Amino acid sequence: MGLSKTEVFSEKDNRIADLGKAFAHPARVAILRLLASKKACICSDLVDELPLSQATVSQHLKELKRIGIIQGSIDPPRVCYCINEKVWEEAEQVFSGIFADFLKVGCC
Repeated sequence: MGLSKTEVFSEKDNRIADLGKAFAHPARVAILRLLASKKACICSDLVDELPLSQATVSQHLKELKRIGIIQGSIDPPRVCYCINEKVWEEAEQVFSGIFADFLKVGCC
């Protein structure tokens, strides 16, 4: 596999790409929808509500947490997750800005 060369792009473009990764897999979209609909921290319920294994859910949660769009509180043996509202709003602003800029310019 080739190198992604992310270092040749701006910090802003790399951040936008990271935020896009949060929505780039249907499992992550399902997790985000579930967390957003509950408007509360959810622990092991995620595995019960998704047609995915514990390991798969954990991998997607790890990526979402790395991006910062979710946050978790660790109180062993439970880890609870919820939407990070600040990053959720950042994603909303970033993507609505990109779409608005396109509409201003249009296409061929």
